[in-house]
Amino acid sequence: MRSHLTLWTLADGLSRTILTVEHRIEAPNWDPSGDTLLVNGGGRLFRVPLADPRLIPVDTGFADRCNNDHGISPDGRTIVLSHHRGAGSEIFLMPASGGTPRLISPAAPSWWHGWSSDGKSLAYVAARGGSRVIDVYTLPVEGGIETRLTHGEGHSDGPDYSHDGRLIYWNCDRDGHAQIWVMAANGKDQRRLFADDHVNWFPHPSPCGKHLLYLAYPPGTEGHPADLPIALVLCRPDGSDRRRILEFTGGQGTMNVPNWAPDGHAFAFIRYEA
Repeated sequence: MRSHLTLWTLADGLSRTILTVEHRIEAPNWDPSGDTLLVNGGGRLFRVPLADPRLIPVDTGFADRCNNDHGISPDGRTIVLSHHRGAGSEIFLMPASGGTPRLISPAAPSWWHGWSSDGKSLAYVAARGGSRVIDVYTLPVEGGIETRLTHGEGHSDGPDYSHDGRLIYWNCDRDGHAQIWVMAANGKDQRRLFADDHVNWFPHPSPCGKHLLYLAYPPGTEGHPADLPIALVLCRPDGSDRRRILEFTGGQGTMNVPNWAPDGHAFAFIRYEA
């Protein structure tokens, strides 16, 4: 499997591949400095400097089963990662420079997806009490009691905060197949943005507050598998003016986590080639 780490720029609507590797890497985050990307591969994390694109290992200590749900704090000082161990995926924090991860999620399984712009809250999905239903939760960065925002109305995934932290976008199949939803950061006023036949996943609002990016699978797709013909769709934050801007082979790993440049001029993604 060949992975192409690619940037798409809003100003010209063009994509540019900056790194190709002969194995699977996933889920690019853009560092708040604007200088590097963070990706995962083979259970580890790697930085990719934009000035000289290559994979530079990040010291994640014992966490050698990192999945594609990771990110960087708004101040750039902390990495959040999701690491599998006995009970399933759990969420950890660690210094951005590397080090020993510290458990933050109160139970497993938990998968991180969003960090509020004020740096105080994490949004993630989790299953609790032996249930297989995945719901949206939030948790203070300092730890403590998690807040459940959805309650089994359907399979939820990909919660990501709006630029001002007031809203959370996520995907949910409560109406039959995955569509893009939005709610207040406290879980109130949940509503679907639009309805179409595509299976829509991983919404990411831009830092400038003007755009929403999401991944569209073909109709009938179950879950969010890898290596399917998919599209990236750009629209306004209210779901209007939807445009399919890119089509390629991707899915799982393409953009599971926040992937916009800090100033919102571009976003990063990964396309795949057999």
